[in-house]
Amino acid sequence: MKKLTTPPHVGHKTFLYSELVTELTNIEADIAILGMPFSSAYSAHAFTNDQSRAPQYLRDMSDRIVRHPDHYDFDIDGPLLQGRKDIKFVDCGDVIPDLSKPLGEHHQRAAEAIRQLLRAKALPIVLGGDHGITTPILQGFDEVGPITLVHIDAHLDWREEVNGVDTGLSSPIRRASEMKHIGEIFQIGLRAQGSGRPADYQAAKDHGAHVIPAYELHEVGMQAILDRIPDNSNYYISIDADGIDPSIMPGVDGPAPGGVTYLQARSLIHGLVKKGRVVGMDIVEITPAKDIPSKLTGVTAGRFVVNLIGASIRAGYFNKK
Repeated sequence: MKKLTTPPHVGHKTFLYSELVTELTNIEADIAILGMPFSSAYSAHAFTNDQSRAPQYLRDMSDRIVRHPDHYDFDIDGPLLQGRKDIKFVDCGDVIPDLSKPLGEHHQRAAEAIRQLLRAKALPIVLGGDHGITTPILQGFDEVGPITLVHIDAHLDWREEVNGVDTGLSSPIRRASEMKHIGEIFQIGLRAQGSGRPADYQAAKDHGAHVIPAYELHEVGMQAILDRIPDNSNYYISIDADGIDPSIMPGVDGPAPGGVTYLQARSLIHGLVKKGRVVGMDIVEITPAKDIPSKLTGVTAGRFVVNLIGASIRAGYFNKK
């Protein structure tokens, strides 16, 4: 079988000092980073947009996200891996399109990469890329249902298609709603305008998606939202960087004031880890060229990953029987 992923060629070789492993057949891993720079573009011009640089951008930010993996981290009440020498933390490289294959073939490899990781009982954390990557990622969870999808975003992402493309960045939640292994859908932080039309909003409501605008979140608080999400479920978290307030994630194409705060997002991650089992997460829509000079978007994205890693280890996800 052709390798599903490609190792980074420039900059930091891995994210947060993890071990590079690109052979996924029978992989041994507890926590696995996977880069997916490319999705389904709406035009040739958009295929290599700046968001395709984000996975490597986040790898290169490693020493600003975590100064040293053995230092004490107040966000997770201990070092990155909680002092556990038995935790296998790996970076699987990137799923890169093969230009000799039909466009979209890399989606199949991305889904298969996720299946390989899940069969190994690993927790996949995917670095995008635009939000279209969530569709093949969730397809790879078809052996792990039912899954409660928890989505942070400024935008609804329920478009049927754009320019004839139905797996692009405006459609991942509609595509998720069509997957038999995806159960309830919670969409948090919605605000301003995106590509969604009134009919798309109605489709989300008709499906039964829990649509929670940012203003409702700020009024009732994240704990109240967590209380609505069913206990003892498998949770997949999809974080669009523009769902977070631009005061802390400014490096996005569609900034909108009033977004989810860092404390709220951290509470959501830790709360879901405790409620059931987080089976995967992606972070998408980071535009590195707009994340200057502070690079705060990259740092914030990395801190979300740190919180998931630390919380899941503390919750006993990787305790060996």
